[in-house]
Amino acid sequence: MAGRIRDEDVTLVREQARIDEVVREYVTLKNAGGGSLKGLCPFHDERSPSFHVTPSRGMYYCFGCQEGGDVISFVQKLDHLTFAESVEKLAARAGIELRYVEGGTAVNRQQGQRTRLVEANKIAAAYFVGQLAGPEAQTGRTFLAERGFGAETITHFGVGYAPKSWDALTTHLRKSGFSDAEIMAAGLVSQGSRGVYDRFRGRLVWPIADLGGDVVGFGARKLYDDDEGPKYLNTPETPLYKKSSVLYGINLARREISKEQRVVVVEGYTDVMACHVAGVTTAVATCGTAFGTEHIKLLRRLLMDDDRMRGEVIFTFDGDAAGQRAALKAFEDDQRFVAGTFVAVEPNGLDPCELRQQHGDPAVVALIESRTPLFEFAIRSTLATYDLNSAEGRVAALRDAAPVVGKIRDPALRPEYGRRLAGWLGMDVETVTKAISTAARSQAPVAPPERNERPRPSGPEATVEREALKCALQQPEAVSAWYASVEDQSYLDPDYRAIHLAIAAAGGPRLELLDLAWIDAVLAECVDDSVRSHVRALAVEPLPSNAGADARYATSMVARLLEMSATRMITELRGRMQRADAETDPEIHAAIFAELMAVEAYRRDLREQVHGV
Repeated sequence: MAGRIRDEDVTLVREQARIDEVVREYVTLKNAGGGSLKGLCPFHDERSPSFHVTPSRGMYYCFGCQEGGDVISFVQKLDHLTFAESVEKLAARAGIELRYVEGGTAVNRQQGQRTRLVEANKIAAAYFVGQLAGPEAQTGRTFLAERGFGAETITHFGVGYAPKSWDALTTHLRKSGFSDAEIMAAGLVSQGSRGVYDRFRGRLVWPIADLGGDVVGFGARKLYDDDEGPKYLNTPETPLYKKSSVLYGINLARREISKEQRVVVVEGYTDVMACHVAGVTTAVATCGTAFGTEHIKLLRRLLMDDDRMRGEVIFTFDGDAAGQRAALKAFEDDQRFVAGTFVAVEPNGLDPCELRQQHGDPAVVALIESRTPLFEFAIRSTLATYDLNSAEGRVAALRDAAPVVGKIRDPALRPEYGRRLAGWLGMDVETVTKAISTAARSQAPVAPPERNERPRPSGPEATVEREALKCALQQPEAVSAWYASVEDQSYLDPDYRAIHLAIAAAGGPRLELLDLAWIDAVLAECVDDSVRSHVRALAVEPLPSNAGADARYATSMVARLLEMSATRMITELRGRMQRADAETDPEIHAAIFAELMAVEAYRRDLREQVHGV
């Protein structure tokens, strides 16, 4: 049995694995004010960023889908790992050596499956790189040299060579301590009648990494005529490698994609290499599958693809019929992007690698800059199949192209492309517009509603209650003395009162328990997941931009909460005085009056704190 990771090591991982740095490997973040960062949520589709990260407290929360937690739960949920595997991944990233309760430092048998498979791929990648320098790999080195790739580029992309041997890699991994079951699970071997054998043999091999840089699979190109396999052979579906959601080169391009707000999607490994060498360092490629929904989700997070930031997605396709079909397929998914989408097709049908070979780096850059809007490309590709010199051809072309324009959701773009279509067809705008409107009505998709934050309590009192809770969670040291006076009835909203009860059960804000340790203590006292979700939300929701590090704001909010509670008490006492008879029961009347005077004096002091602190 694998030993349990020591609690103090888990705490160390949480402290040293900065959540903003980890999240940035998956999501582009920008300043949200109050010490908070925001981006597009990696857990659900959205068009406006509602995913917040608060580095000072090591927490994240999405106000759209209510996912929240710390750096460990983020990795656990996004990479579909166990708790232990998440800790191990973050520990490896931070250079922390884990210790286990059942003795010793981490050994292979104690690691989670993902950790083991990543390690197997890492060793395999290094093995392939080493083999590329051997005499057998001369054909592979020649292949790369003919395409203009030097040693530095080959090293940068980690290109290697798989020997022709049936079991060279298998033997190497066995000696490294991996079982056949683990090697099979990593997709590095195939099962034969006599046992397992190397999946990649006699091929150039490219490692395929995820956003975090872990090698999750390989793509291999055949080099020899006697190789009866496909031209390109990829890792099969594994717990690590999901071809519908991986992009080759994404680990190398992600920072530039985020910085430039542009991504270039090409078709092959050498195309990615050619683009990067030519200076187009935002290039990535799909791995043995068409560009699809999961790829879009991944890129939108990196592009910060929302209504306020319009980046660019540029597809390069071969100029042949297959390339045009791929472009039209991309059009079907295009409008999942807010970013502008374009197509760059080389007139002579050259891919970026061939273009660079024949015309050099500037030609690759020029190809990308000559991009055509994807809408225009899709419409023109449709028209190209008809004889526009005949009336019959123009009518048929309109009938086919109108639905393409009708799919354009942007209310400003659709009429513009309607006018363009009329010009390309040589028909009047009214006729074309009518055809587009008819097509749009018949195919109008019903978009799933975006998941939004649950309704918040509204009104001035609810706002103060919310801000006071945020201050208690985010700045416990500032409100520790004040919050001891807050009673349950200070909160009118039941959700907010439930959070207050958890805060009180955790011992109330105090100096010795801060940041994530304090939030954990509160979460442990929450009565259900709904309250825990509220706590995570308030723990990351930014305070006003000028109050993030200002203790005066925090104390004034708690004082305002107490003042409101005192005001309600005063109203109640005045009602009791009116109902009491001073002549028949003077003692009760006097007691109520004395209590009223005390509460009013208390409220005056609070108001001085609110307005004068």
